[in-house]
Amino acid sequence: MRLTEFARWLIDGRNVGILATLMADGSPHLSPVYVDREGDIVLVNTVIGRVKYLNVKRDPKVSLVVIDHLNPLQYVEIRGRVSELSVDGAEEHIDKLANRYMGVKEHPFRRPGQKRIIMKIAPEKVIEYR
Repeated sequence: MRLTEFARWLIDGRNVGILATLMADGSPHLSPVYVDREGDIVLVNTVIGRVKYLNVKRDPKVSLVVIDHLNPLQYVEIRGRVSELSVDGAEEHIDKLANRYMGVKEHPFRRPGQKRIIMKIAPEKVIEYR
């Protein structure tokens, strides 16, 4: 499925997303995330070992809400699956996101031993709220 123009606009801006993944018992887990995209594939960068990473390794189904930071009642929900987990370029990607969201050259919250990964989300349903 393709992203809508509104979804692309929200993702390309400085708008934070809320990523929902499923815990082993089926309960939801929510995480605020920076978002990006490659065409119609949505990108979320995280650290290997975090709950959201462990959840999508077990069950790739996700829902992502990206909220307009200037009007929080305008948002898009993207339901889909993590189609790929990739470490390739993940460190550079988090720096790109840190620049967009925080205006800094490098992501300031790196910790020794952490390894980053990019979750690639293939949209299956896109719902606009505005």
